[in-house]
Amino acid sequence: MERARFIEVVRRALGDIPPPFADQLRKVDIVVTRRPTRGDLADAGLAAGESMYGFYRGIPLTERDGGYSMVAPDVIHIYQEPLEEDCETDDELMEEIRTTVVHELAHFFGIDDERLEELGVD
Repeated sequence: MERARFIEVVRRALGDIPPPFADQLRKVDIVVTRRPTRGDLADAGLAAGESMYGFYRGIPLTERDGGYSMVAPDVIHIYQEPLEEDCETDDELMEEIRTTVVHELAHFFGIDDERLEELGVD
């Protein structure tokens, strides 16, 4: 899929995110990248050759204190190629993008993968 079309699918998917999460999207940059770098995989605890659909990079709200200022904005990376490889239709792609953004946004709130699994949002 052409990058511009993929970005449009991401925009449509973001428009369908439920209000409690959508309200927080203004505080996080969403960046579309072809695929995760080796550094992204290492930061996520994954080995080379593994992949992921998204990655949150930032300081979770639960770890911020009075000295939190002058830091780079929080970013959610959406990885185009792994999503395209695993999703067969645009509807499936949009649903997986929504799920991925909500998952990564949960990390922004300080919720780790273990707790997300307990909640059934993995």
